Amino acid sequence: MTRIQQHMETALAAFLPHADTLPPRLHEAMRYVTLGGGKRVRPLLAFAAGEITGASEDNLARVAAALEMVHVYSLVHDDMPCMDDDVLRRGKPTCHVAYDEATALLAGDALQTLAFETISAPMAGVEPANQLAMTHLLARASGHAGMAGGQGIDLASVGQALSLPELEFMHMLKTGALIRAAVLLGALAGKPLSAEEKDRLDIFAKRIGLAFQVVDDVLDCEADTATLGKTAGKDAAHDKPTYVSLMGLSAAKRFARELRDEAFAALEGFGASADRLKAMADYIVARSF
Repeated sequence: MTRIQQHMETALAAFLPHADTLPPRLHEAMRYVTLGGGKRVRPLLAFAAGEITGASEDNLARVAAALEMVHVYSLVHDDMPCMDDDVLRRGKPTCHVAYDEATALLAGDALQTLAFETISAPMAGVEPANQLAMTHLLARASGHAGMAGGQGIDLASVGQALSLPELEFMHMLKTGALIRAAVLLGALAGKPLSAEEKDRLDIFAKRIGLAFQVVDDVLDCEADTATLGKTAGKDAAHDKPTYVSLMGLSAAKRFARELRDEAFAALEGFGASADRLKAMADYIVARSF
């Protein structure tokens, strides 16, 4: 994990525009929010899935960088005053605080489009039709049918009573869609998979994507701001429905472990090539930030 996290720091620094190129303030902001922080969960999942299909590190770094750019753009916009209005992210001032709202908006926009520029560039050993499918998958996971759609449901749900199925649907889009994309894109960057293998990887990704959000809700209640690197207790303060508010703390923790077990079951038949994905599932459920 540490090696891949360090590798991604180098790769992202190379894919991002240099801070001293025009317009420098925008490029500086893009580097500020992307580099030097974050768990890199989506890149780690892409690399882990790539082990199943023998994907090259160069291809995986490109896919993982695109995923991280989409993720970071979403954080920049999510923290703005018109959304969650937060001042801390990854242990440092949020983009609109460090710069200004207009720069933050543009930095998010530019990171989103750079993600598609990055993933659509030629990849060695990947057929053009397959790469087109990968680009389509990232777009679907990022937009109205994925992350942005889930965020829209989240904003409309403040102060509302959601059922567990409604909450699960929201998070399947808001958080889960990009995590599912990370697993599938990492695998697609290598040798072809059968339809049955893709289905099993997708089941794994769905379960672990939901588990990620359940654990996020638990940590929002239990961890402090210094540990999280972002404002703790934000969900309760904003009266947002969470797994903890609907299920209770103990039940939410148990649910996360059950989702991990179901994710493990989906990987049966892949053998040792899925060990990294299993390790990531354990990490996601046991993490403290």
